Amino acid sequence: MARTNPFEFVQQVRAEVSKVTWPTRKETVITTVMVLVMSILASLFFLTADQILSWFVGLILNVGR
Repeated sequence: MARTNPFEFVQQVRAEVSKVTWPTRKETVITTVMVLVMSILASLFFLTADQILSWFVGLILNVGR
């Protein structure tokens, strides 16, 4: 693998960074809100599923008593 001197490396990095399309502030805010909403929905789903399964297992285990 060919070694690149640090100056060339920095130039290559700057050239690649200039090609990046950075998101706007609005896109970042919208994406962040979407992630938070989906995280809350997923946590509520798993909380509900856990409560139902816990109730069901408790019902099955208490049948023999």
